[in-house]
Amino acid sequence: MPTQPLPDRLMPLAAAAGLRPLYGDLHNHCNLSYGHGELETALENARRQLDFVSITGHAYWPDMPVDDPRVAHIVDFHVKGFSRLEQSWPAHFDTLAAFNDPGRFTVFPGYEIHSCAHGDYTIVLRDLDQREILKADDPRTLLERLRGRYGARAFAFPHHIGYRTGARGINWSSFEEDLSPVLEMISMHGCAETSLTDRPFLHSMGPCDGANTVHAGLNDGHLFGVLGNTDHHSGFPGSYGHGRSAVYVAENSPDALWQSLFARRTNALTGDNAHLFFSVGGAMQGDVVAPASRAEMAIEAVGGSFIDQIDIVRNGAVFERITPALRPSAVASDPHVLETLLVLELGWGARGSHHDWDGVLKLENGEILAVEPRLRGPEIVSPLEASAPVPHESRIVQDGNAVAFSLRAHANPNNFTATTQAIAARVRLRPGARIVADLSGEHVSLDVERLLKGAVSGNIGPIDSPAFRFHPLPRPQQWQWTGTVPLGQLRRGEWLMARMRQANGQSAWTSPVFCR
Repeated sequence: MPTQPLPDRLMPLAAAAGLRPLYGDLHNHCNLSYGHGELETALENARRQLDFVSITGHAYWPDMPVDDPRVAHIVDFHVKGFSRLEQSWPAHFDTLAAFNDPGRFTVFPGYEIHSCAHGDYTIVLRDLDQREILKADDPRTLLERLRGRYGARAFAFPHHIGYRTGARGINWSSFEEDLSPVLEMISMHGCAETSLTDRPFLHSMGPCDGANTVHAGLNDGHLFGVLGNTDHHSGFPGSYGHGRSAVYVAENSPDALWQSLFARRTNALTGDNAHLFFSVGGAMQGDVVAPASRAEMAIEAVGGSFIDQIDIVRNGAVFERITPALRPSAVASDPHVLETLLVLELGWGARGSHHDWDGVLKLENGEILAVEPRLRGPEIVSPLEASAPVPHESRIVQDGNAVAFSLRAHANPNNFTATTQAIAARVRLRPGARIVADLSGEHVSLDVERLLKGAVSGNIGPIDSPAFRFHPLPRPQQWQWTGTVPLGQLRRGEWLMARMRQANGQSAWTSPVFCR
């Protein structure tokens, strides 16, 4: 189910530029090399909730520590994964082509190169006729080989940049802007915006180093846009909450996506398909602007939940914080109906269990305008962490004002890791509207006024049984914001970006605008 675009009235700034956001994942894994899940399953999972995808194979590690017995187990699965990719690479293009759906779902080939010295890079190829894996020991050589073979039809971006240099984190001294118009700021590894974030690096590879953050690179004068991807290792691209990219384009095509990626017209997201867009003097995120004696930033935001705050970050410091609860300014509002976000979340239950949910969600005296799956895969970032997940065929089908679904939700493994599944819908409600649902045999009927006051939850059995929750309904001024921020003088060497945090814990970041 490709994302259903926001109407122009909810994003007039982007619409005036002829752009709309598409959502995807350009860095994720399955058993194409090392990882879990079949390629077909990964592509089907991607098609269910993304507009574009690249499934990444592990290809090469030139400075792999093969002589250190302490990491022999790591070397072993990498060597086997590289060999598996070599064998599966030629034939996998037929599968990619079978899922590619022009105008609706775009599939890019891709693979990954590790490096202790220079950091790990994901290589993305634009077209399905690019069938050669080009390897290199450093970014400059990789750039030369990709350009020599494919011209501008290939790029590579650093990922999990926050690890220290020498331990597969980014090396700014070898970073090539011509090779990497964008880089990956957030994934399952953590968020590398700054030294301290609410999504820290917790993997066995180590913590985030302050010199290898987005703000550090921008303050050193590098030009790049930001991506979010999952780096998921169990065949579930776009797994909710683990990282996702938004690319602003005129249409869903390889050419349009490519142009916007090279123009840094991108956002990094955690989960919700949020819209966060700004311009400075007509220049949009990713652009370079000239110095000015007086400038202002125009912003529009459409969240996937209640918006807690929107920060304007200037040269690494918060320049302005917008709190919609204190400074409401909805993008669009109709006084005769309530346009809001309806979210049904499913899961919970006894530790180690799962439940297969079947149900129907209906809306009475209202309209379902768009449906957004918020589906998670097993939280695996290394093949050593878990065995292959058992596949389950998820189904979400909208039929007018009803959504039928079949989803598997695992119980949360601890009190900090969510494994719930959810369905979100943008809806229009008239007075007296009701939400009616059958959830695995449990009948629920709710009036809108109750959900405007707070969430509603329930179990399908006794305590410790699987449970459901309807999120509270935000009013337009709580999930939309538009306005301007005076910037004063804009000086050469400055950069600005926006970030948005929501009450449900999901976030979005724009690529910067650069003053040169």
